[in-house]
Parts: sequence; structure tokens; C-alpha cells
Amino acid sequence: MSVRKVGVRGIGAYTPPKVVTNFDLEKIVETSDEWIFTRTGIRERRIAEPDMATSDLSYMASKIALDSANLTPGDLDLIIVATVTPDMFFPATACILQDKLGATCPGFDLSAGCSGLIYALSVGAQFIANGMYDNILVVGGETLSKIIDWQDRSTCVLFGDAASAVILGPLDTGGFRSFVLGADGGGGKLLELPAGGSRLPASYETISQRLHFIKMNGRDVFKFAVRVMEEASLEAIDKAGLTLKDIDLFIPHQANIRIIESAAERLNVPKDKFFVNLDRYGNTSSASVGLALYEAFLEGKIQKSSKILMVGFGAGLTWGACVLEW
Repeated sequence: MSVRKVGVRGIGAYTPPKVVTNFDLEKIVETSDEWIFTRTGIRERRIAEPDMATSDLSYMASKIALDSANLTPGDLDLIIVATVTPDMFFPATACILQDKLGATCPGFDLSAGCSGLIYALSVGAQFIANGMYDNILVVGGETLSKIIDWQDRSTCVLFGDAASAVILGPLDTGGFRSFVLGADGGGGKLLELPAGGSRLPASYETISQRLHFIKMNGRDVFKFAVRVMEEASLEAIDKAGLTLKDIDLFIPHQANIRIIESAAERLNVPKDKFFVNLDRYGNTSSASVGLALYEAFLEGKIQKSSKILMVGFGAGLTWGACVLEW
């Protein structure tokens, strides 16, 4: 069986229209625009309306990606949705999305926290590389506002809602040159949603203790993130047979500007090589890397043959990196 090159045939993203600024948050919790921006780099985030679910954002992003690839939903062979905020436990959000699009292909969800899109891209790429499928829709979609504790000022200022979508397909040249995935379940408690699963099903106690919201040890997650972003990036570049100087653009997970700046410093890479849009969207988890990739493309920062390093980290704890030749 021959191995085919796999790359991006189309890309899209969607954010809900409602904007919540740091000044808006000042009215909800004890915080300030200055405190949030200086510590995170975030000025505003997008928030989904109460009746808007992850599949709704994913549908909008997917339509844009399909159009850019000049494909119809009927052309899709598989849908993978990376998310930690599915519409519900089952059916999979990928199946809900399939129905919304009018596609007929199989689909499944993948949960790897903020590393989700890179994990999903690696899975989808293998289906195409081995010849099983030709056109795969990979989505990173989140409505994190649904699981944020708006009374917790340490987390509610960080997250936003968005979806990004990538159409993968076989290419003659370019495409993905390497993938690196990792996980450390021993750090799972550092970033978790404690209740709602089989360990702690919904009950009066879990609701009264606010266990259905994100809980995070920000300091330890920060240390982990800076370390794995450097290590995963270097490993992915080495596996691709390249050097740091060969990378034209770095697309990091958009969680915190200090993490991105620390990673750039440790890698000894100019900060202007790192694409940043977290000031407008905050941390959108599995949508983050794809949203940044889409905006970088729209802004003309990506050209044919550009070599792009994407890297993320998240709940699990997980991390992932890949090198893509556009």
C-alpha cells in the first residue's frame, strides 16, 4: 500500500457575533481590563447565544471550509469533530453536524482538550495517507461559555466560543511533514471538568458545589505549557527534516500571550513569526489553532510552499504539534 501526501484543501472558521469585552467582565466579577490584558493578552472574546450549540458553530465553519475547497457535503468521506463541549454525550456532535450539512459519511468526536484539532488532523491524515478516504472534514468546535463558572474570575476571563474547520485531502506536493502527539494523565487534575460523567453524575451536590464548570490550576498549567510547546515544536521540526529557520510561521494555541512569548524566547524565534489573535477571541480550546490558521491565511501570511508549525496543549494533559507545507 503506497502512502499518499496529505494536506489542506480548504479552511474556514466561525465565531458568534456577541462580543464580551474585559470592561463587560468588570461588571460581573471583581477584575479589570488592565489586570486581564497584562496577564493574558486578551481584550475580548466571542460568546454564543443560549440556544447556540457547538454543532451550530461547527456548521458555519464547515460551510466556509467546503466552499474554499470547492466541495459539497456529499463529497465528504469522514467527519471528525474535536471538542470538549459536545452538544450532548451522544449522539456525537460529528453526527449532528453530518445531518446539518446533509452529508452521508461516517463521523465521530475526539476529546483531547485544546490539543484536539492537532490530534484530529493527525487521525484524519492517516485515513487519507493509506488510501481509505479522500476528503475528510476536521473540526475544532467549542462553546466554552456553557461550562465557565462566571463567578470564578480566575477562569471566566480566559475562554471564548468558536469553531474552525479544515478539509484534508491527497496532494501531489507539500502537505503535512510530521506530527507529534503526547499526553500525561498524571496532570489531569490540573485542568478538568469534575462532574457530569460516570465518576460524578449530576446530582444536587455536584450542582451546589459548582462541579460542572472548568477547574484549573493556572500556575502549573502555565509551566507545563511553556515546556511542552518548546519540546513538541522542536520534535515536530526535527521529524520533518527541517530546522527552526525553515519555519515561516508559528501557529500556537491561543491561551495566554505570556505562554506564547515565553515559548518564542525559549526557541529563540522572533515574536513576529508567531501568529496571535487571542486578544480578540481568548482561549477557544480545540478551535484555537484552526481559527488562527484561517485568519493567518486570510491576512496573506501564508503562501504556497509556506512551512507552518502548529502547536497546542490542553486538558489531559495533552500536547500536539505538526509541520505543514502549504
